[in-house]
Amino acid sequence: MRPTDEQEELRAAVRQLLARQPGPDAWGPLTGQIGAAGLAVPEEYGGAGCGPLEVHVVMEELGRALAPVPYLGSAVLTTQALLACGDTAPLPALAQGTAVGALAWAENGSWEPAAVRATACRTPDGDWRLTGVKDHVLDGADADLLVVAARTDAGVSLFRVPVDGPGVRRESLVPMDATRPQARVVLDGATGRLLGADGDGGRVLARVRDLGCLALAAEQVGAAERCLELTVAHARERVQFGRPIGSFQAVKHRLADAYVRVEAARSIALGAAHAAAAGAPDLPRFAAAAKSACSEAFSAVAGETIQLHGGIGITWEHDAHRYFKRAHGSAQLLGTPAEHRRRLADALELVPLVK
Repeated sequence: MRPTDEQEELRAAVRQLLARQPGPDAWGPLTGQIGAAGLAVPEEYGGAGCGPLEVHVVMEELGRALAPVPYLGSAVLTTQALLACGDTAPLPALAQGTAVGALAWAENGSWEPAAVRATACRTPDGDWRLTGVKDHVLDGADADLLVVAARTDAGVSLFRVPVDGPGVRRESLVPMDATRPQARVVLDGATGRLLGADGDGGRVLARVRDLGCLALAAEQVGAAERCLELTVAHARERVQFGRPIGSFQAVKHRLADAYVRVEAARSIALGAAHAAAAGAPDLPRFAAAAKSACSEAFSAVAGETIQLHGGIGITWEHDAHRYFKRAHGSAQLLGTPAEHRRRLADALELVPLVK
């Protein structure tokens, strides 16, 4: 599972760019110079025609830098939803980064397609009217394109809703992780255009969740790796009782445990990305395992970063608290580790035992 030369070049380019232009300003060159937003978009729609492995590389680097850019919500969730629905018209703008998309899906903290309660009713003139409340909409307050999951008589379906249309209200939230903007979207009879087949939204969202979990797992690995680097550097520099604290056996053991967690998470995230690239039929199992394992690994390593930095680890001047907040925030996105372990257990129960 060694990366190709092209993937290593992509990694180096993204890392250098994020070092030169940290923060939200990185989005323009990230999309314009590197073409990151269009990596998973087919070439006929203005993208690069790459796949999950290239997205994995980018997400790892974004995680290392805690880059506050709309890559996950726009280039992964929204783009994959549109591809799965066959709605290709917005793809060129999303691939070029000139438009940002948001997928309004979660309700009451749940990312299960079956938990969608927002409704879509067809009017006598053939329009669709959507009513409901969506939470945890990534970059939803500033998005140019809004895709909404709602329930019709045929089941869960997806709709494209004008962001500033009548009956649409977007409210910026104050999340624990300030580097990942979220919004609440309130729909009150908003007009929407059906994407794909009526009732096909459950299948689409299941696919999007799997690919989103792979991307999020890669981000968690990159961030956990950076946490470990910061902590090892601090352990070498911080002197206590006349010695660097990294020379104490107890600290060595904790750093070694963190290293094992990072490398184990890297293996499972990369393995899941390779499975997706190969079109593995059991991708949901890979995705559930990767999201669960990487969420818990990142949370544990970020916690050690706080502990081993001591008092400075909880100050605003140090980045440790930012990684800690990202760890706990990302663990909730697209389902908690416990929820994904439940998905994994359910999938394993369906596998016939070999006698």
